[in-house]
Formats: sequence, structure tokens, C-alpha cells
Amino acid sequence: MEVGQTHVEHAEITPELVREFAKVSGDYNPIHLDEEFARTTPFGRPIAHGLLSGALLSGIMGTRFPGRGTVLLETSLLFKRPVFVGEKIEFRLRVEHVRPDKPIVTIACQIFNSQGELTAEGETVVKTS
Repeated sequence: MEVGQTHVEHAEITPELVREFAKVSGDYNPIHLDEEFARTTPFGRPIAHGLLSGALLSGIMGTRFPGRGTVLLETSLLFKRPVFVGEKIEFRLRVEHVRPDKPIVTIACQIFNSQGELTAEGETVVKTS
């Protein structure tokens, strides 16, 4: 890994994915799962769990960038706007720092919705294999 190295990846936030994440997390908040309830909220329709984006980010880190064997040491995400169920999102990752003494890398993360709006941003520190 080198400072400045980038990776871009896309994902679709399907209703099935949101339901599966609710099962795994135990978060059955109706704002994510009940279209009728979600219409009564300021968002007007169901939104994905914020940490679903974080979980997808974890999958990217551990299998594709940096890749297999990567271990997350620290992750921070600031959620800027909702991701709606049915939207496609884009992850933009950039290596910010590589420790010279250990295989530890800091990666800046940005997540955008299908309109190109920033939905979340943060930083992940990983140990590479």
C-alpha cells in the first residue's frame, strides 16, 4: 500500500440487504423496514441503517482493499445524510498514511449516494497481512 493509492467500489442497498442487516444487528426500527411508517418521518421513505454502510466498508477492507487478511483496528464514520433503501452507493477510499515500522495503514473513506451526495465520511486504520 502506498500513500495516495485509491479504490472505488459500488453497492446497491436492496430491501433484502436491509432486512438481513436488521436480523444480524437486531435493529428492527420501522424507519428501515416499514414503508408506511417511514412515510410519516421527515425522510418520507425507508432509510438504510447507517452501520450497514460501515459493514459493507468492512467487507471491502477485508477482502478487496487492502484485501484478504486485513484486520480493522479502528473505524470512524460521520453520517451526513441518509441512504435510502433501493439506492446505489459508491465507496471512495484513499490511503492516507502507511506506518514505516508496521503493516498498519490509515485509509480515508467517503460514501456517496446515487446523486453524488456525500452520505458518510471517516477514516479506517487497518493491519494488513
